[in-house]
Amino acid sequence: MNFDVNKLAWTRAPEHCRISPDRIEITTLPHTDLWQRTYYHFRNDNAPVLQMETAEPYFSFVVKTDFTDSKHRFDQCGIVLYLDSENWLKASVEYENGAFQHLGSVVTNGGYSDWATTAIDGSIRTMWYRLSRREDDYRIECSRDGVNFSQMRICHMHKGGGIIRFGLYACSPEDSSFTAVFSQMRLMECQWQAHDGQQPDQEA
Repeated sequence: MNFDVNKLAWTRAPEHCRISPDRIEITTLPHTDLWQRTYYHFRNDNAPVLQMETAEPYFSFVVKTDFTDSKHRFDQCGIVLYLDSENWLKASVEYENGAFQHLGSVVTNGGYSDWATTAIDGSIRTMWYRLSRREDDYRIECSRDGVNFSQMRICHMHKGGGIIRFGLYACSPEDSSFTAVFSQMRLMECQWQAHDGQQPDQEA
């Protein structure tokens, strides 16, 4: 499996970006975001999303993100699996202030988003992600070094079977802009192994 930037397509393109085989830069526009309804009661669906399409039911995608340029609350960049406006997932580090940031993920099914986060030190300026697919179930992992990955979450996407799209996103929900840098993008055999513990319930 090879990650080919020529297979990428914009769902929404930013005004400024640079794409090369081993590096992608996205400069965000102010007031761009992805969120649906839950708690905040607003719907934001205007973040730049750059993805490739696949029907492969088992794979992993790895990318390094560099957000050194982010300095405003909620600036973020990371991985995304954007199916449509009401069905998608994303993972990123969301800037808060110089002291701490939020490493987290959002899963949106049927038009309602959730947000799972943990606080990390504000000095962290890069993060790796690994998105793994097993049919319509997905696992998101993160890493500081691109070698040792820690699980962030396992989720089910109600529309995540068959042909899907996955890739990169960056956005600035408030009145700010920054340049996100993506590199060392790789596609590989699924690194999320089949479950070998408790057996599934048997249907009567």
